Amino acid sequence: MSSEATSETSSAGVRHVVVGAGLAAAGAVAAIREADPDAVVTVLGEEHHLPYERPGLSKDYLQGSSGADDLLVHDAAWYAEHDITVRQDVRVVEVDRAAHEVVTADGERIGYDRLLLATGSEPLRLPVAGADLDGVLTLRTLEDSTAVKDAIASGGPIVVVGAGWIGLEVASAARAAGVDVTVVHDASVPLQRVLGEMVGQRFADLATSAGVTLIGDASVEAFTGEGHVDGVRLGDGRTLPAAVVVLGVGIRPRTELAEAAGLQVDDGVVVDVDYRTADEAVYAVGDVARAHDEWVGRAVRLEHYAAASDGGPVAGRAMVHGDGGRAVAPPFFWSDQFGAGLEYRGHADPTEHHVVVRSTAPASETGTPWFAFWHDAGRLVAAMHVDGWDDADTVKDLVASHAVVDVVRLADPQVPLADVRA
Repeated sequence: MSSEATSETSSAGVRHVVVGAGLAAAGAVAAIREADPDAVVTVLGEEHHLPYERPGLSKDYLQGSSGADDLLVHDAAWYAEHDITVRQDVRVVEVDRAAHEVVTADGERIGYDRLLLATGSEPLRLPVAGADLDGVLTLRTLEDSTAVKDAIASGGPIVVVGAGWIGLEVASAARAAGVDVTVVHDASVPLQRVLGEMVGQRFADLATSAGVTLIGDASVEAFTGEGHVDGVRLGDGRTLPAAVVVLGVGIRPRTELAEAAGLQVDDGVVVDVDYRTADEAVYAVGDVARAHDEWVGRAVRLEHYAAASDGGPVAGRAMVHGDGGRAVAPPFFWSDQFGAGLEYRGHADPTEHHVVVRSTAPASETGTPWFAFWHDAGRLVAAMHVDGWDDADTVKDLVASHAVVDVVRLADPQVPLADVRA
């Protein structure tokens, strides 16, 4: 039996079924209800929780400054007031497009007129010996974050495998608690694939100044231990002691339902600007969707909060009206780590685009703002500020307009950012 937050729903009206219960799902059903007061709206989620926001799992919740209820998009009363059924502990195993039904693991068949796949993604694990030992953790769900938080509280040492955003935020939480933490990764600097080597080095400096041990250009050969992990054996033969290991080596979109249903999948479920698949009754949004983005100018799959928070309402409106009214705006995400806060806007490939760093101090001096701008022949494609809150709106405007800039003036901290356009 599944648990659910629900209210009486009319049998009349269009049946909207959402598979997945994250931020994108919550935004979609709110938009559906606003657009169609008579719709029958049902959310089917695998977890034993109402839809919640995941960014806090590696930030405030992990650090103990917020609780589980603070992560909820809406409380149970909101769903009841808006006549939206949320069924928890329900796993959908099949989409029968011909019958317009989804099938649950219990064999229940639930009919839909419009279906939204918001199945998200799942963390990758390493195919090495010891990967199934207790204490080798990932961070994707509320339970995952609680386990990592408990591990930090137990004192460590902790080894984080992977130096992306999740890995560095876990390391930050561990150091804030005074726990020894080593980050092992396969690039020369953290975040290299996302930000490039120059900017990644600044994050390396930030992490090491906080007491993190970084081991780059490394591979993991095995996790050691009897029943519970006690070490990480590297490719060079070293073994690092570990009371717990947290994997942050990437995620993969959960496209199995879509693939089995015959929908087009190419690094995510392929959808248009309104998150509609080639089947006009089926939509996909969030981490699982590869959507055409008018600002980027091509189809992309974005694993960021804003993609879910903005995309969910667009998909919901499109399911009712056929047009989601998607705004043309750059992708956006943020991170908090080692006492610094950052915002990134746009979409850059550091192997293809040039970068300009604008700074007056080393990255290890937290509180001193610095900036990175990625451009193509002077035309901005992305920008990031770190603690540059006074200039955050200017950075946003420059990126949103794909501003053409004078790169020499852009790099000069003495030139106001409002005056860097070419």
